[in-house]
Amino acid sequence: MRLGAIEAGGTKFVCGIGTEQGEVIERISIPTTTPEETLEQVIGFFKTREVDALGVGSFGPVDLDHASPTYGYITSTPKRHWNSFNLVGELKKRFSVPIGFDTDVNAAALGESVWGAAKGLDSCLYMTVGTGIGVGAVSEGKLVHGMLHPEMGHILVRRHEEDPFRGSCPFHGDCLEGMAAGPAIEARWGTKGVELAGDSKVWELEAYYLAQALVNYILILSPKKIIIGGGVMKQEQLFPLVREQTVKLLNGYIQHDNLLKTIDQYIVPPGLGDNAGLCGALALAKGL
Repeated sequence: MRLGAIEAGGTKFVCGIGTEQGEVIERISIPTTTPEETLEQVIGFFKTREVDALGVGSFGPVDLDHASPTYGYITSTPKRHWNSFNLVGELKKRFSVPIGFDTDVNAAALGESVWGAAKGLDSCLYMTVGTGIGVGAVSEGKLVHGMLHPEMGHILVRRHEEDPFRGSCPFHGDCLEGMAAGPAIEARWGTKGVELAGDSKVWELEAYYLAQALVNYILILSPKKIIIGGGVMKQEQLFPLVREQTVKLLNGYIQHDNLLKTIDQYIVPPGLGDNAGLCGALALAKGL
């Protein structure tokens, strides 16, 4: 089977063709502008490439309830022009193949569990830290859904006592995304994170917020692997800081070798690299 994949992000849409083994044969990146402009390019890519199924992992929030009249919609996003947009519906108008649909981070979690860092495990958590913060999870071999889908990027975190920053989330102010996503780093320090690589204070504070989130996820979901990707995590010095803070905040409560002996193999970058989301969309298509 030839599978189509769309990683629909708030900054860019990555489209690709791949196989049932998770091999990406071809991929392109399209800037996310208006739905009309973006989808015109997406449709143009797939129009000349036959696929048997299409997987879509999208930024959200999205409606994943097949019984809902707004199934397949991007719903209450702050992304301009995309609020209440029927993404799956528009794709179905153009392509007469089965379409799998989930959040971009759930797709990435699935991809990592099938072919990546969590291969062979029945649970994992995938977190992306970039323009926003999103988290997807696999538990007992299945993607985590519920009333909607996980929105773990918007959990509340404890403010660092020396951090006066008010937060940048338009909905919650100082939630995790509002304190630790890329735009929050830039707003707090006055310049982009990539230009602050040598400032240890920046990354110690970032690790403080990210580790709080991981502690909550560990206590609630107990994932067998935690994978963190996204543009902010290109600052590789973050990983040891996050691991150290996670252990410190857990304070010995969880007694497991993953945390006590092999944490560098437990909290890890994506095994699929920058293709985690795209391979996740392939996995969604494979499962149809």
